[in-house]
Amino acid sequence: MGQKVINHSRGTITDLNVNILNQLINDSRQSARVIAKTLKISTATVVAHMKQMENAGIIQKYTTRVNFEKMGYEFEIMIDIQVEKGKLLEVEKKIAKHPNVLAVYDVTGNFDAVVLARFKTRRKMDDFLKIVQTYDFIHRTNTKIILNTIKNDTIRVS
Repeated sequence: MGQKVINHSRGTITDLNVNILNQLINDSRQSARVIAKTLKISTATVVAHMKQMENAGIIQKYTTRVNFEKMGYEFEIMIDIQVEKGKLLEVEKKIAKHPNVLAVYDVTGNFDAVVLARFKTRRKMDDFLKIVQTYDFIHRTNTKIILNTIKNDTIRVS
């Protein structure tokens, strides 16, 4: 039986690509040699597939998961933002530049965007919130402090 091939707008995804991705999702520090041994293929094949997925934009970055609380970032917040029509991207780009912002999402519902951010102190969080509320084109915000994270993980691809 041949490999399953999915033609995606950013490239071709094979079963082998999926297996390599899942190995990297599990531990991005693994060398191509270790992945090759685990999957019982050649190192050159792993390297070629990884390069192909990087060029296609499927693999965007190799990174480390940090426990931010242990680094002193005690406050994680989620901000719902309502923005003037036609100005959403402009506002999102401005907010995304802040070094404490983890993510900015377009959403459906009563708000237009959701921002996730982390701060070491209540004062830094308060300063950020007050700055955001002064931005042009923001009509309304609703901020939630995240009290406890039950799960924050990635998913395996299929």
